[in-house]
Amino acid sequence: MDFRWNIITNNLPFLFKGASITLQLTIISVAIGTVIGLFVSLMRVSRFKPFLWLSMSYIDFLRGTPLLVQIFLVHMGFPQILTELLGTTIKFPVFVSAIIALSLNSGAYIAEIFRGGIQSIERGQMEAARSLGMTYGQAMRYIILPQAFKRSIPPLGNEFIAILKDSSLVSVIALQELMMVGRIIAGRSFRPFETFVGIAIFYLIMTMTISQLVSYMERRLGKSDHCQ
Repeated sequence: MDFRWNIITNNLPFLFKGASITLQLTIISVAIGTVIGLFVSLMRVSRFKPFLWLSMSYIDFLRGTPLLVQIFLVHMGFPQILTELLGTTIKFPVFVSAIIALSLNSGAYIAEIFRGGIQSIERGQMEAARSLGMTYGQAMRYIILPQAFKRSIPPLGNEFIAILKDSSLVSVIALQELMMVGRIIAGRSFRPFETFVGIAIFYLIMTMTISQLVSYMERRLGKSDHCQ
């Protein structure tokens, strides 16, 4: 079979544009998901039962249902509910729908990552902080969370990569990220093999770059720990 590299090279501007949208989706979603995950993880380790039940319900639902279903719920389900409640037609832009769905999904996984990081810190550190006169909130902010964050960096890197790859699912709502661009190119050129090889290369480059950045952060934080 004759592999036509020109299918990839001739469409590089479109592929780069799709890749940039994929990166935007990933960065924004993980950033929002990190904020959500932090608050949910604090609720998850709380002794206040309503917070505990609410956080567990959120985590179980988002982790227990397919991301594809969540994307459809956000893009088509939520506007339907709002339309019926407000009496006027509500539609979400596809980019907004994608951000909401990916952020909520990411937040559930990041919450469990932070929970594991928090619970990995020795209980004696919280007791020592409280004995020095710190409140529970101060001890979490200045003692527990900084250490938990350092320990959470490797799984957070994995979650970043997972969202980067899972963002391809938003092509089902016609957002022209990398996968959707690939489908358009394949449909126009009738050369799906070359097209999706190019798509795979783009994803591979992005995931390897993120992996290297995460490794660099781990080394930097490891050196800072040794210097203390």
